[in-house]
Amino acid sequence: MSNSSNFTAFWLYKCRHDWREQPADVRRQGREELVKLLESPGEGLGIRGVYSTIGFRADVDLIVWAVGSDADHIQDLATRIRRTTLGGALEMEQAYIGVGTASQYDPEHGPAFIKGTPPANFLSVYPFIKTPEWYLLSYEDRRDLMKVHGQLGKEYPTILTNTVSSFGIQDQEFIVALEDDDPAVLVAMVQRLRLAEVRKYTSVDTPIFLGRLKDPGEALSDLE
Repeated sequence: MSNSSNFTAFWLYKCRHDWREQPADVRRQGREELVKLLESPGEGLGIRGVYSTIGFRADVDLIVWAVGSDADHIQDLATRIRRTTLGGALEMEQAYIGVGTASQYDPEHGPAFIKGTPPANFLSVYPFIKTPEWYLLSYEDRRDLMKVHGQLGKEYPTILTNTVSSFGIQDQEFIVALEDDDPAVLVAMVQRLRLAEVRKYTSVDTPIFLGRLKDPGEALSDLE
């Protein structure tokens, strides 16, 4: 995707139990139909990744991470997914929508998906809200606190960060999506960041969803 394609959506699905009761040929055809859509979502759209959450969350089975040039494209893709045979068996448990931009504190820092960095094997995604007190600090104070936060994060160079804004369009202010090939590294970095003073200005940073990047067909097969 180009730098103008900075809308992003994380769709978290739960597969209905009756899908596994369908005949094998129905499941196969349904899987192939949805794979075709995910691999060719259409102009102005891209799929950053399809993630299996089986065994990681009891309430979600699948994450689809879509990026698009505008909100209409994002909504259109969600509708087309739902209209597929398998998509009709997927209950959307949560939809996180945001816009990716450069950081206001460090213009060189921006979401990995906008930079074109290939995705890593594991995704950790969650909503994020700051306390009201955070926004009452001066810009300079917020910038300095975030600088320390960033320095701690740089101790883990393999982690890809993707923070997108949802102000005014969803309940959360940000969506945080962290990627790495080893989830243990994600654990280490997030624990390390707890030492930063900026942590006291965090109001919400749960629920957290962990997914494993897979080929679309493989991720959909996990639903059976």
